[in-house]
Amino acid sequence: MRFRVRKAAHVLERSGLALAGAACGMFVGAHVGTSIGALTTIAFLLAMIAVGAVGFYLGIDIPPLPFHAGESEAEHAERGKVDAAEFLSAVGTFCATLAAFASVSLVVLHQAPHLAWTVMILTGWLGGVMMQIVAGTIARSRK
Repeated sequence: MRFRVRKAAHVLERSGLALAGAACGMFVGAHVGTSIGALTTIAFLLAMIAVGAVGFYLGIDIPPLPFHAGESEAEHAERGKVDAAEFLSAVGTFCATLAAFASVSLVVLHQAPHLAWTVMILTGWLGGVMMQIVAGTIARSRK
């Protein structure tokens, strides 16, 4: 029974992260869509929501790099090997949430920045969620 409760809690947590990613994607899509006329479509907004949900679902809850048999945590850390999945997840989460924060701020404050800023926000968002998706894929493919 305890395993089922833990599994259900994990699914709820990951679903919450996906919803947070979807909300971030909605704000980025709303800001970019109002700034770039060609992207003012429901399809673009839904794509931003979907990419955000997938990125935050896969990329935030990364399984740790496995230890080698007989290796202590200190020895594992001393090897100095960078966990690519963990690094991509961290940088991707930062970039995506920074872009979402900027979008929310601009929408709430009714600001219309220069087009270059909007493109930078879109690039930061897409780059961030792609890093999260790649990180989640790497982490789940290793044994």
